[in-house]
Amino acid sequence: MSPQNLQEVLDKAGNTVELLRNSQLGTYIYPVVPSEFSNFRREVTAWREAAVLFDQSHHMVNLFISGPDALKLISDTGINSVANFAVNTAKQFVPVSPEGGVIGDGILFREAEDKLTFVGRAPVANWLTYQATKGYDVELHLDPRSPSRPYGKQVTRDLWRFQIQGPRAWEIIEKLHGGTVEQVRFFRMGYINIAGERVRTLRHGMAGAPGLEIWGPYTSYEKIREAILEAGREFGIEAAGARAYSCNTLESGWIPSPLPAVYTSDELRGYREWLGADSYEATNALAGSFVSGDIKDYYLNPWELGYGGFVKFDHDFIGRDALEALAPQTQRRKVTLSWNADDVAKLLASPVDLDGPVYQFFDLPNANYGSSNYDSVIDADGNAIGLSLFTGYSANERRALSLATIDPEVPLGAEVRVVWGEPNGGSRKTTVQPHEQLAVRAVVSPAPFSAVARENYQPGWRTAAKV
Repeated sequence: MSPQNLQEVLDKAGNTVELLRNSQLGTYIYPVVPSEFSNFRREVTAWREAAVLFDQSHHMVNLFISGPDALKLISDTGINSVANFAVNTAKQFVPVSPEGGVIGDGILFREAEDKLTFVGRAPVANWLTYQATKGYDVELHLDPRSPSRPYGKQVTRDLWRFQIQGPRAWEIIEKLHGGTVEQVRFFRMGYINIAGERVRTLRHGMAGAPGLEIWGPYTSYEKIREAILEAGREFGIEAAGARAYSCNTLESGWIPSPLPAVYTSDELRGYREWLGADSYEATNALAGSFVSGDIKDYYLNPWELGYGGFVKFDHDFIGRDALEALAPQTQRRKVTLSWNADDVAKLLASPVDLDGPVYQFFDLPNANYGSSNYDSVIDADGNAIGLSLFTGYSANERRALSLATIDPEVPLGAEVRVVWGEPNGGSRKTTVQPHEQLAVRAVVSPAPFSAVARENYQPGWRTAAKV
């Protein structure tokens, strides 16, 4: 009999690491949105030089939470404090397991006293849905992400979701609205008018300049999108395709896909029995040169991902005891690694170098070949000093970059090595061909890497790009 839930999948596999490293999930796809509208380089530079329209309508889960215990559910499951979580504001929400490992993250919108919306990847939505069954007086409605491969089927959602970003974004926003729009504080919500529709807004600035995330009922998707592009034409707006979209996280410093830390805790056996055999957690593709026999070695705590500032011990929450036992100053920290151009050239030349080694394919602009990517970072002596977690190319910076977590004593400016490619010729993932590994030189750099982003982002706040 086939496994009926995640726990049965794990029991049958015997080794969780090998199960996930050899997942047959295939390439991670940003569904529905075309890969390019012009070309990804032009679309990427648009958010630095003019303005860009991001279409976030399809690749994220919406989980609508309502009822008297909506805020209590969030408080009990998140590292964040809700003491000052006012209506019409948003925050980045991070839950952890009883062992202290991050399950995922996303954006929480507080739209009314007893009404919240979570937007992000499936693991957090799954976690909240399960926890809500534990006696909370709440109602949930799940709007799942669009299918990666719809094969011609018509796709629809409850909501469309766009971002207008870039140095000329506010000119476009005010033209659409037909008047002045107050530039409220980051992560504050409001309304504007577009094409006769009143739409909700969230203030932030992914590109380092003021911008808005906007959303509304999916029935007005085409009308709103066309109005934005028409209004933005004189300001140089570009529609960003799926290829360009993944680049913004490299510049802004958000690590989008840590492995959900749910595979080991005895307390979570019931959760694993609740999760389906085809769930994200069961099919997730683990990739990269870091290989351990213990799945716990892939778990990441909030400090390692740059979320240490979100940890507040003013409330009880799942995983609090595990986090209180950690010394923050000894944890790895988030950085950007700027890859050596000559070494990147070797990777890029490999497909046409008939006499040279074959390396794991380095795709542009998103080089990741798994859903959760873990490459070993080593020093000059070959000692492990961290993990590289998301890799690609920024047309704005004209560099290959990766987001990483490294030992606290490694200084900015140090040269390290990122081991690119999997050991022993590679795993059985469909995204991998037999290859050799290459230790790529890289310089430890700040996160965010973009000077524009570093100088304009709010402390402790990250882009709501939600890759």
